[in-house]
Amino acid sequence: MDDAAYGERNTRGVWKPLAPIVYPPVFVWPARPVAFLKWLLGYPGFILPWNLLYVLLSIVLWLYLTPSLETMRSLGVGWIGYLLLRNTGIAFGFYGAFHLRLYVLKAQSGNFKFNPKWLAINNRAFLLGKQTADNMILTLASAVPIWTAYEALTLWAFANGFIPIVSFEEHPIYFVCVIFLIPLWRELHFYLVHRMLHWPWLYRLAHKVHHKNINPGPWSGLAMHPIEHALYFSGILIHWIIPSHPIHALFNEMHAALSPAPAHTGFDKIVVGKEALIDTESYAHYLHHKYFECNYADGVVPLDKWFGTFHDGSLEAEKRMRDRLINFRADRQRHAMD
Repeated sequence: MDDAAYGERNTRGVWKPLAPIVYPPVFVWPARPVAFLKWLLGYPGFILPWNLLYVLLSIVLWLYLTPSLETMRSLGVGWIGYLLLRNTGIAFGFYGAFHLRLYVLKAQSGNFKFNPKWLAINNRAFLLGKQTADNMILTLASAVPIWTAYEALTLWAFANGFIPIVSFEEHPIYFVCVIFLIPLWRELHFYLVHRMLHWPWLYRLAHKVHHKNINPGPWSGLAMHPIEHALYFSGILIHWIIPSHPIHALFNEMHAALSPAPAHTGFDKIVVGKEALIDTESYAHYLHHKYFECNYADGVVPLDKWFGTFHDGSLEAEKRMRDRLINFRADRQRHAMD
């Protein structure tokens, strides 16, 4: 499929979509109910494809691949180790599928790829000099254990009644409403954590590890310092406060654990047939990796727009970001000299 129908390449081979990034018609006035429903139920939209995938996976995990509440009443190596192996398999399968198709098989060549360069293989900034190996090690050796620790502790709290379980049978409307609110909570939590990680001292301590991936690939999504993993996956703690069900907590964690894969593919769309495309919704975050000080969150809630850090991909926004980056670097040099 020809990506020229959807975007354009500059003289350096960098591809970008024709249309600038826009927020969905949610936080707008006057309200646009028809446009809202099209976005909510349409494709791509709020439910399809990614949120539905994460919800369904969470339900399957709870019903078939999670120990019983009785087993989880006591913290034990056996069931926690099982969760660790299960989550390792999920991460390896999900992230690996994107990487295999786009970067190993190169099934769509460079179509819809933002940066024409492929992942680094001789770069001393990465462990073993290889970007993919570095990213996989950080994901499997740090992200998955910390994600599992949060999940195990929360499930243990549910099992012991420290967190009341709200069942679908007794409160169906509330149950569904919490499902819909979790992606919004994830955006707010991610934005706050992400802005904090860009404080200079915390950036140098931890977040710079993730930003080595200027040209990200799927495994870059969870390639973070352990401190960042601890902050990033802490969003599940909302279920210690808000009445919910273990399915809600699993959805929260699946969203946090898996959504970075499509967001870091480096491709705007995935070609799955002669005419079929899957939107990765990754352009906003790709611009964050390119310019650093923009698009701290992307999705439904226009936090970046409200706080003046939104980059929509247009030439005007690019000029603003370049000026901002120049000023940012000048400030850092002045602080270094003081």
